[in-house]
Amino acid sequence: MIHPQIAAFARLANGAQLPQRKIEGASTLLARTVHSIEYDAIHDEISVPQGFAGAVLTFRGDSSGEVAPLRVIQGPKTQIGDPSRLATDPANNEIYVPLGSRVLVFPREGNGNIAPTRILEGPDTQLGAGALAVDALHNLLIAVGNPGGGGPSRGTQILMFDRTASGNAKPLRVVGGPKTKLTTTGGPFTIYAPKGRILVPIRGDIPTSEMMAPDSFLGVWNESDNGDVAPHWTIGGPRGVFEMIRGVAVNAKYKEVIVSDKRLNAVLTFSVPEIF
Repeated sequence: MIHPQIAAFARLANGAQLPQRKIEGASTLLARTVHSIEYDAIHDEISVPQGFAGAVLTFRGDSSGEVAPLRVIQGPKTQIGDPSRLATDPANNEIYVPLGSRVLVFPREGNGNIAPTRILEGPDTQLGAGALAVDALHNLLIAVGNPGGGGPSRGTQILMFDRTASGNAKPLRVVGGPKTKLTTTGGPFTIYAPKGRILVPIRGDIPTSEMMAPDSFLGVWNESDNGDVAPHWTIGGPRGVFEMIRGVAVNAKYKEVIVSDKRLNAVLTFSVPEIF
């Protein structure tokens, strides 16, 4: 079984290096089902979903060792259920939790058994949200997932909403179709707001007899895209470097894109200044 932990490495770490610090142990309430992690650079906080407990855990950014969460959103009023992913909006002090055909929004400093401040759901939303990102600069909520059901899946779309959308709101723009190559998403995606970039890990079609897909890649779209639009940039591709791509992050200061791969059990860093 995977040992539940949040590990921090030096930016220039390479090869089989040990983490500089780890958040781990029973008091952290972490479980092996943590499938996304969000860092809030404004408030220096780390937030993760906890699927077994139906909770959102938030830690101080400098936490190390067996430390308790700073805050825990959990309980029947939250309607959280079994969260796999989340997104944070530090500029507007909100946390977003995607649950398939619903998106729940909570105050960033929320703690305990609290109700969502708003819920986005309904047939017009086309939601099947497997992952979310918030662009506070352009006032957008962006969802990636399958409109036919919950979680990342084949037939994936990128849906762009007004950030404060609630109820049965229609997306402002939808990216989807054969040219996009949006098949099975790899996990959490990210954005680079200053240039309006959307970076999505695509796992491709994974054979049932294998734990890898030869067509895994990272695709980059623009927030202005709408319809069946091919990615403007790709990293990886048919029999490329990735085997089971999972998550992605950007380090804008150094114009780097950081990608994790589950089968390689590795974090790969690419220099791609053209995206920035």
